[in-house]
Amino acid sequence: MTIAPAKLTDPTVRSLVTAINANDRVAFLALLTDDATMSDDGSDRDLHDWIDREIFATRGHMAVQSESDGGRALIADFRNETWGEMRTAWRFEVVGGKVSRFETGQA
Repeated sequence: MTIAPAKLTDPTVRSLVTAINANDRVAFLALLTDDATMSDDGSDRDLHDWIDREIFATRGHMAVQSESDGGRALIADFRNETWGEMRTAWRFEVVGGKVSRFETGQA
């Protein structure tokens, strides 16, 4: 069963997932710290290049299946126009209401 973004526990993660699903790059970036970092499948990536390529230019969408760690760890079916759909794991570090780091990869 999919968890609606509005039902996610952590308010920052909730807003970030909502921004992804709305293809709202401006709202997504507003939820990140100035020095935010990320990794994909265990390798650090250039955050802006990655989000443009994997989320915003390809209409990425997250269908959250489960959450843990107070809503800061998600299992989601992620899809975009490049790769189709895959089961992914996401972990977010939140500082002062903004995401300072997120890690994602296949689950």
